[in-house]
Amino acid sequence: MTKRIFRSICLVAIAVFLACVTLFLFVLYDYFGNVQQRGLKTQTELAAQGVETVGAEYFEGLSPKGYRVSWISADGKVLYDSEADSSEMENHLAREEIKEALESGYGESSRYSATLMERTLYSAKRLTDGTVIRLSVAQSTLLTLLLGMTQPIIIIIVIAVVISFWLAHRLSKKITAPLNQLNLDDPLNNEGYDELSPLLRRIDAQQRQIRGQEKELRQKQEEFEAVTENMAEGIILLNTKGVILGINRAASTLFGTTRNSIGKYILSINRNLEISELLSGIESGVRKEKIIDLNGGKYQLALNPVRESGNVSGAVLLMLDVTEKEQAEQMRREFTANVSHELKTPLHTIAGCAELLENGMVRPEDTARFYSQIRGEAGRMIALVEDIIRLSHLDEGAEDMKRERVDLYDLTAETVKSLSREAESAGVFVSIEGESAVVYGIPQLLESIVYNLTDNAIKYNRQGGTVKVSVERLSDGIRLSVADTGIGIPPEHRERIFERFYRVDKSRSKELGGTGLGLSIVKHAARLHHAKIELQSAEGEGTTITVVFPEKND
Repeated sequence: MTKRIFRSICLVAIAVFLACVTLFLFVLYDYFGNVQQRGLKTQTELAAQGVETVGAEYFEGLSPKGYRVSWISADGKVLYDSEADSSEMENHLAREEIKEALESGYGESSRYSATLMERTLYSAKRLTDGTVIRLSVAQSTLLTLLLGMTQPIIIIIVIAVVISFWLAHRLSKKITAPLNQLNLDDPLNNEGYDELSPLLRRIDAQQRQIRGQEKELRQKQEEFEAVTENMAEGIILLNTKGVILGINRAASTLFGTTRNSIGKYILSINRNLEISELLSGIESGVRKEKIIDLNGGKYQLALNPVRESGNVSGAVLLMLDVTEKEQAEQMRREFTANVSHELKTPLHTIAGCAELLENGMVRPEDTARFYSQIRGEAGRMIALVEDIIRLSHLDEGAEDMKRERVDLYDLTAETVKSLSREAESAGVFVSIEGESAVVYGIPQLLESIVYNLTDNAIKYNRQGGTVKVSVERLSDGIRLSVADTGIGIPPEHRERIFERFYRVDKSRSKELGGTGLGLSIVKHAARLHHAKIELQSAEGEGTTITVVFPEKND
C-alpha cells in the first residue's frame, strides 16, 4: 500500500507540474503575442504619420529591422515593399487587414506559415489620400518558444521530480503509519482517520457476527449431541472403511458396547453378517435397508452414504425399533385368519341345509324356509367378506382410489334413498336436510361413511323412530350428522364401538345381519379424509354421530 501511495503522489505531482508548465507556456505565448501586436500597431501609426508628412520620400533609405513595410494603393496595388519588388507582387486588396483598413481606417490580422513554422502579424492604417501603410512582423510559434526554453525547463523538471519523490516518500509513510498501527482485535478503540470509521465498524460487526456464529455452532453441536444421546433410535457415523466416527447411547446399548468404541471397526463390536452386507453400500454409494434381529427385537437398519463434492466420504447407520410394527403386522395376519374362521359358521349352515335338501330330508312345506336360510347366510357371508376386503384396502391407504370433488349433500341424498326399503321395513322415518357442500375425497369411501351410519341408525332404532341426516357447511369445514331415536349406547361401550367386530348387543347384531365392521370402516374412511368423528348418545334415547371434514382434506 505504501508503494501505491508513493507512486500516486509522484504521478500527481509530476502531472500537476507538467500541467502548470504547459499552461504557463500558453499564457506566456499569448501575452507576448498581444504585446508584439500592440508594438506593431504603434510602429504602423508612426510610419503612417511619416508618410503623411513627407510622402514617398519617407521610404528612401528606410531599412526597418524586424519589420516589413508595405505601401498599398486604394485599389490594392503594392506601391512599395521593403523586402520585395512591388511591381512583381500580387494585388493585396483581398487581404484581411487591407480590407479592414480601407473600411474602418485601421485593420490587423495574423497568418500562420506551415513551411516556416511561424506566425506573421499584420497591422495596416489608411492614409488621408486613401492609400494604406502596412507593417508586419514574424512571431515565433509555441514549439519554437518551447525549444528555446528547453534547458531551463529540463532543470526545473529534474528539481521538481526530486522534490516530488522526497515528499511522496515522507507522505506515504505518514499516511500508512496509522493503518499499520490498527488494533483489529478491538477495532472501535483506534485513533486514526475518520474515513476508516465505517471500515472499523464493519470489522467490529463482522467479528461480533463470527463470534455469534461460533456460539451458535457450539450450541447446535451440543443440541445435536443432546438429541442423539436421548434418541430411542441408534445412530452410528462411519467413514468409508467402516470405522466408527460417532455413536449414540442407544446404539451403544443395542450393540452391547461403550462410547470407547469410537475408532474401531464396526464388525469388531458386532459380527452380524447382515450388518456386513449393509456395509457394501458405502463403497457402492447406494442406500441399503435390512430388518434384523437384535437383542430379542426386530430392528430396521438403514445405511445412508454421505457424499461430499460428489464422492462418498462416509455413511450414517440408523437403527429403528420396528418390533411393535412387526407385531402389529402379525396381529393383522392373525385377524385375517380369525375372520376366515368366522366364515365357517355360515358356510356350515349353508352346507347343512344344502345337504338336507339334496337328500330329500326336508318336508315340502319347509323347503322355502331352508332356501331362505341359505340365501340369508350367503348374503351375510358376502357382506362380511366385502367389509373385510374394504377394511384391508383402507389399512393400506387406498392409494389406488381416485380422489375428486364430490357434492356431499347429493351423495348423501342418493345413499339415503337407497336405504328407503330397509327403513320402511323397520318402520323408521328417515329425513335429510342441509345444503350443497363440496368435499375433495374418494366417492366410494364417502358413500360408505353415509351408508354405514344411516344403516346402523335404522337397524338400531325402534318401531316408529326417526333418523335425521344433515349436511352443513361450517366456517372451517363441512359437517355430516346422523341422529336417531334408537336404543342408544351404554357409556361403557362408547369407546370401543369403532373396533372391528365389536358389538354392543351381539345377539341383536347377528339377528339384524350386521357384520360388526361398519363403524370400523367409517373410522378408517374418515381418517383417510382427515375428518374428525364425534359421538353423542343417551341410552334409550338415541345416538348422534357427526363427521366433520376439514375445509381442505387433500
